[in-house]
Amino acid sequence: MDRRSFIAALASTPVIARHLAAAAEGEHLDHIGVQLYTVRSLMPKGMESVLSTVAGIGYREVEFAGYFDHTAHQIRAMLARTGLTAPSTHVGLEEQPGKWDGIVERSAFIGHQFVIVAWVDKAKYATPDDWKRLALRFNSAGETCKVAGVQFAYHNHGFEFEKVAGQLPYDILLKECDPELVKFEMDVAWAVAAGADPVKYFTAHPGRFPLLHVKDLKKKEAKRGKDKGAKGKSAPPAGDEILEDVGSGSIGWKKVLGAAKKHGTVHYVVEHDSPADPEASIRKSFAYLQALTV
Repeated sequence: MDRRSFIAALASTPVIARHLAAAAEGEHLDHIGVQLYTVRSLMPKGMESVLSTVAGIGYREVEFAGYFDHTAHQIRAMLARTGLTAPSTHVGLEEQPGKWDGIVERSAFIGHQFVIVAWVDKAKYATPDDWKRLALRFNSAGETCKVAGVQFAYHNHGFEFEKVAGQLPYDILLKECDPELVKFEMDVAWAVAAGADPVKYFTAHPGRFPLLHVKDLKKKEAKRGKDKGAKGKSAPPAGDEILEDVGSGSIGWKKVLGAAKKHGTVHYVVEHDSPADPEASIRKSFAYLQALTV
């Protein structure tokens, strides 16, 4: 029996056939979380109430963007009571230069694995050297995180994919930041809207994207970003009006998330910056991702 016949014979057996079918169909995602910024308008009802709603939908992870005047002890207790974990939190870096050690210590106490700088002021970074200096600062912040047993990371918007003196700031950060000290949480929607191809980044930099922000784009915005990116130009800035619930927009999530998972992504964080109905939005996005196989 030749090799081809042997493989065909194996595939015809029930057990092997089931495994092959499962491999072809793909696997479901683990670690689907939600960025609580999405449901910030519900917080006046009480944070624990919001966390209970999130858990009831089926999420098991949340990502914080502020604690709404709750202490670290209170946050930790609410997570325990609702059965949620919070692998990551969004923080500021530039706004609190003297408080970084305290931010990291609090994050470790709550149980965050990742401390993520959510945004930097674009106006302060007008040259490649400015971005290189930021990378050095990220490396330093990453050292502090490492000592505390947590991981530093950076979350993008669209301006990191706008060329500065012929260079993309995002590429500068990837090159200049220590891969062990600084990870990246790619916001897929903002990257695509700016003309970037997430799959190329995941493939070229395996292990550097342990988390993603999973949010979708209206069709015309994804096309605009692709067209601009193909010409080597950045797409013009856009606001929250271009966003869509996950699975209801134009991003090919099976391909994007399949590549991400293959190259080291573990946490998939749903976000919509300005949903008309926050609870309905996170329900719809979760249902889509829970059913998706990659």
